[in-house]
Amino acid sequence: MYKVAVMGDKDSVEGFKAIGMHAVVADKDNALAKLRELVELNYAAIFITEELASCIPEVIQKYKEKTIPAIILIPGLKGNTGEGMRNIGELVKNAVGADILG
Repeated sequence: MYKVAVMGDKDSVEGFKAIGMHAVVADKDNALAKLRELVELNYAAIFITEELASCIPEVIQKYKEKTIPAIILIPGLKGNTGEGMRNIGELVKNAVGADILG
């Protein structure tokens, strides 16, 4: 059975526990180690706040080429950079062959 986790600052991820997700509090100093730990534990989907993902862009890019784990960027409580929506748009464009999200 595949597992789902969410990573980011405490205020942004704690609420996800209510829907059964594994919440991992991370910051720029331990983001890479925490992500690698989730990958080793066979998490299939890992949601990461955009702010945290901006600390490890090269690693996020590496996982975009893999099916599992799926790394999905989400806005945190501190705001939305738009990076998550750009990533979803790119995935949809690659899957469908056209930019249907406009």
